[in-house]
Amino acid sequence: MHLEQFIRDVPDFPKQGIIFKDITPLLANVEALREAAAQLVAPYRGAGVEIVTGVESRGFIFASLAADRLGAGFVPIRKPGKLPAETIAESYELEYGTDTIEIHADAVRPAQKVLMVDDLLATGGTMEAACRLVRKLGGRIVAATFVIELAFLPGREKLEALGVETRSLIRVEGE
Repeated sequence: MHLEQFIRDVPDFPKQGIIFKDITPLLANVEALREAAAQLVAPYRGAGVEIVTGVESRGFIFASLAADRLGAGFVPIRKPGKLPAETIAESYELEYGTDTIEIHADAVRPAQKVLMVDDLLATGGTMEAACRLVRKLGGRIVAATFVIELAFLPGREKLEALGVETRSLIRVEGE
């Protein structure tokens, strides 16, 4: 199944000049959703993954599916103030300013094998911060995997510079 056919381009969203890659048609198609989940986890079956993280918000969808298929737990990584217990935070650079994400301070045990999941890899800032959070807690990152990668942006290079194996199901080569 070619998952690309279930990704819709939305021009000028969220602002002029951006072509947004909309995954909602993929989410609405049961066969495509099942196939995406199967492809996301296939390389990591038997790798001993104990925890799958998902970055707010669309990453939650795919990380939950991956965790279920791998027999692993799911850990959300959220925007500040959204998690109810003690957290640790990591800030990262945006095009204009900074943003921050958080994880529960007890979400990952030292040496636990962690698969990092999100829907989209662009500049890599969010996933780089998520990887730093998991490593602060002592987690061992197996890989970072994405449904879509905007290959014309430096996300992959940023993660590989951290020593994180990076994989995507759909690579968009040009803007």
